[in-house]
Amino acid sequence: MNRARTICLFLAAAALQGCAGREGKAHVPTGTSEATMAGQVSREGHKVWIEGVDRYRVIDPLYEGVRIILAARGDVYSPDYIQGISGSAFRIGGICPCAPTCANWISPRDFIRLLGYDLERLKLEGKGDQLAANTQEVVARVRKEIDAGRAVLVWHAFTKAEFDVVFGYDTHRKEFLGRGSYAGNDKPYVRADEKRMSTCGHVCPPLGVILIGRRTGKLDARAAEVAALQEAVRHARWRPDPKKTAGEKWTMFNGIACYDRWVSDFRKDPKKPPNGSQYCYGVIHTTHRAAGGFLREIAPKYAKGGEHLKQAAGRFEKEAEILDSGQDVLWWKAPKELTKAHCRKAADLLQRARDEYVAGIALIEKALTAEGAAIPRD
Repeated sequence: MNRARTICLFLAAAALQGCAGREGKAHVPTGTSEATMAGQVSREGHKVWIEGVDRYRVIDPLYEGVRIILAARGDVYSPDYIQGISGSAFRIGGICPCAPTCANWISPRDFIRLLGYDLERLKLEGKGDQLAANTQEVVARVRKEIDAGRAVLVWHAFTKAEFDVVFGYDTHRKEFLGRGSYAGNDKPYVRADEKRMSTCGHVCPPLGVILIGRRTGKLDARAAEVAALQEAVRHARWRPDPKKTAGEKWTMFNGIACYDRWVSDFRKDPKKPPNGSQYCYGVIHTTHRAAGGFLREIAPKYAKGGEHLKQAAGRFEKEAEILDSGQDVLWWKAPKELTKAHCRKAADLLQRARDEYVAGIALIEKALTAEGAAIPRD
């Protein structure tokens, strides 16, 4: 792993340790206490697992896992809706390797609270023997949660520096069972050493585990939806500070400015894909497709702005279709050495996708205006 990617992932981990995402603050509801829900637990020899846990429907490193865990406990949201109210469906940052985990609006912990749940974070601290002992304690807590029918968010359990869903364990092989955004979704589960979560120190600090507890409140759906739409516009309209971009130090771009940079990077005919481009593409081409589903799902609730939201959905769906057509030059299938033809195709494709994104954001802005909601300005 190169130095730039390592530094980038350290920054991502630092951002995720905060209570909120980098670019905004989301509404967090309060409410009355309700009973904890749980899934059905099965046992076979040394193996324990929760039945019927859904697979990842979106390649998303932060919020799709929350949806999967709550669905297994009987609290079901559509994948598109979760991507929408988390803001993930409208975000693009970098382009860099950490963007999908650090260019976020709301942290996973605040997102869980937004949905009305209590939580507990288990940290992995120390080095050497201290880290080993701490890890073993966390492993025991994860097993206890699974015994109770509650799947767990574990950082770096199966993927690289992402939150994964652990819904089983094997005491004989000392392994966790579960899935990640790109791990185990074509099979019942994937296996990995139960202590793997402590081994990402060469990439980023080990962020540990998030236990989703009791439901203590209720999602204020309309407030969350409007806030997500407002943030989508604000994020898309982000503009870089000329003073910060004038020097040689790299600066993360967001929204339309990020899309423009991505296009520009390929216009320069690079020999290799820009740093982080393939990982970001893998996430964005599915999360932005969810934007269309989210907007169609909520449009009937908004009498004045609903038609604009439906039109915006079509734009984001078109953006996703354009991105899907570029897997041979933008994803892992792309050749290691790019030709000018490859670069031209990538740049042209990204330009067309960018234009659909811009049109979709403009229609969201029209919907907000029709509903009398404030348009955020930086």
